[in-house]
Amino acid sequence: MKNNNFRKSGLAIAMMAAMGASAGANAAIELYNEDGTSFSVDGYFNAFYVNRDDKVADVRNSDVKMGFLPNTIGFNFSKEMGDLTLGGRSSFWSTINDSLQSPTDTAIDVRQLYATVDGSFGQVLIGKDFGLYARSNIFLDEILMGFGSPGAAATGVSFGNIRTGYPYPNPSAQITYRTPDMGGLNVAAGIFEPANTTPGAQSEQSAPRFEAEVTYSADLNGVALTGWVNGRHQSSENATTKIDSRGVGYGVKAAVAGLSLTASGFTSKGDVPVLITDEALATEEDADGYLVQASYTLGANRFVLSYGETDSDQGNFETENMSVAVFHDVNSNFKLVAEYNMFEQETKSTGVKTADANTLALGAVVMF
Repeated sequence: MKNNNFRKSGLAIAMMAAMGASAGANAAIELYNEDGTSFSVDGYFNAFYVNRDDKVADVRNSDVKMGFLPNTIGFNFSKEMGDLTLGGRSSFWSTINDSLQSPTDTAIDVRQLYATVDGSFGQVLIGKDFGLYARSNIFLDEILMGFGSPGAAATGVSFGNIRTGYPYPNPSAQITYRTPDMGGLNVAAGIFEPANTTPGAQSEQSAPRFEAEVTYSADLNGVALTGWVNGRHQSSENATTKIDSRGVGYGVKAAVAGLSLTASGFTSKGDVPVLITDEALATEEDADGYLVQASYTLGANRFVLSYGETDSDQGNFETENMSVAVFHDVNSNFKLVAEYNMFEQETKSTGVKTADANTLALGAVVMF
């Protein structure tokens, strides 16, 4: 079970999904491994030249910024103690787009800070990590290492297909249990810190947020299949209002030879289809979305076509994004990316288009 905590971390899953299992073996540098104790470091660095034509604002901007994944450095720990393996991970995610008015004002986001206990019973994780709801939706996105739809701020990451196909699996304080692999079937379930979605007098969350995910992988006559279902539920109330937030995500991915096809979606009620935060919700209205993708790998090149939509009564918007991308592996740790995205958003209640942007993104990714 050596380095098991890294193998199951969010960044490791993301990197292996986007690059392939063989590249995942090179995703960390082992600095120490003796007497059942190991310590390793992994890093992810990227930058994109971005040219964005905003048709609503009638402006064109050029930027150098991060893609969908921020720049990250992570530390992984593992120690064998009899029948148990104790592990831990801390990762630090930061922007390269410091404010020009304050060049050293770099934001550091600790998205993972957890310990794990592994044994024949499976794994228990305590601390902060990505959520289970929408987890596979995002980690199996074909443009995870690309750019996708533009983000909400010039200094942060892009949004990938968040809000155009799936919500974000918020990193949260949690206690999560994962079963051992059962012939390709894996189950995870946990309790999470709930969001205060009903601020005001006598606001309370009397129960934690619950999240779970079931995944199944199999090889059928040379076709690699992966399917998943995940979800979450939480309640929040104050003196006058109670909000029940719930969502279900799902998807299937099939790969044969160099061809891969993925279809995923979600449906929710009382849950913002971008990310759930304190004071973010006010009603129990609906939202749903889907994402369909095809990719083909030819030698060192992977060609991707992606289309996603989200329809949200909760957020009062409709969005769609189409992406065409080429990923070229210079080697297992260095990737070049060329991507073109067409993103649109309109306000549901008025039909007014609030975004219509075409984005060219040319970038490079280095990881270890």
